[in-house]
Amino acid sequence: MKKKSNILRSVVAIVISLFHLIPFYILITTALKPMTDLSSRWIFPKEIHLENFIYALEKGGLLTAMYNSIMITVISVLIIALIGATTAYPLARIKTKTNSLVLNLVVAVMMIPPLSMLVPLYSLLTKIGAINTYWGIIVITVTMGLPLSIFLYSNFISTIPVDLEEAASIDGCSRFKSFYKVVLPLLKPVTATVVILTGVNVWNDFQFPLYILQVPEMKTLTLAVSSFFSQNSSNLNAAAASALIAIIPVVIIYLLLQKQFVQGMVDSAIK
Repeated sequence: MKKKSNILRSVVAIVISLFHLIPFYILITTALKPMTDLSSRWIFPKEIHLENFIYALEKGGLLTAMYNSIMITVISVLIIALIGATTAYPLARIKTKTNSLVLNLVVAVMMIPPLSMLVPLYSLLTKIGAINTYWGIIVITVTMGLPLSIFLYSNFISTIPVDLEEAASIDGCSRFKSFYKVVLPLLKPVTATVVILTGVNVWNDFQFPLYILQVPEMKTLTLAVSSFFSQNSSNLNAAAASALIAIIPVVIIYLLLQKQFVQGMVDSAIK
């Protein structure tokens, strides 16, 4: 009976995996076909054509967009992880009504749709000259990513025994020093989770870059992919090629941090 149950689970897992892989297969077949090939997207091309990738890199400004996305994502994720960890530590360790209220507010902020704040944010950024700047979009992405970061870090820190910090304080460490010497090295799993979740959100963000980064030299990868579609024409093959290039960095980072990501998600959900 147990063997049949395991077989059934394996079959269900394979079927679900296939459903997730179908879009990637369609994306690959589309990217490897010329625009003149009108055959079904399900049919793999007999000859591989790389013209779409060359066109995406040269005409679509994909290298510039890649640089912009990397700059915005790396800086934003570093700030989100650093501020999230240092903010979550006192909220998790000092049990007061005020801190409990702050944590509840953090969770409440996570429920607010980002686009509902677009108009006041755009008005503010225009007044302070932050439109078409790295720091303008980074401030927005950090603001939107901090609630999730604080939530994950606070739950994870709550699972770390307080005895470790008490032992450090006996040795003469201040609370600030015990955090950086004792607690921070233990945050690697949840940090991997924060890096992947917030990094993917920033990397794939389309709505805020669309309004804040309006000049071609500041566009991100999502804007570069969308540039292949217009009201009068579209280049689906080049868009598929640019999309494949865009997902490569995210897939590599996930594969490198996969073990820590799963552990961080499990440990952060304990409390």
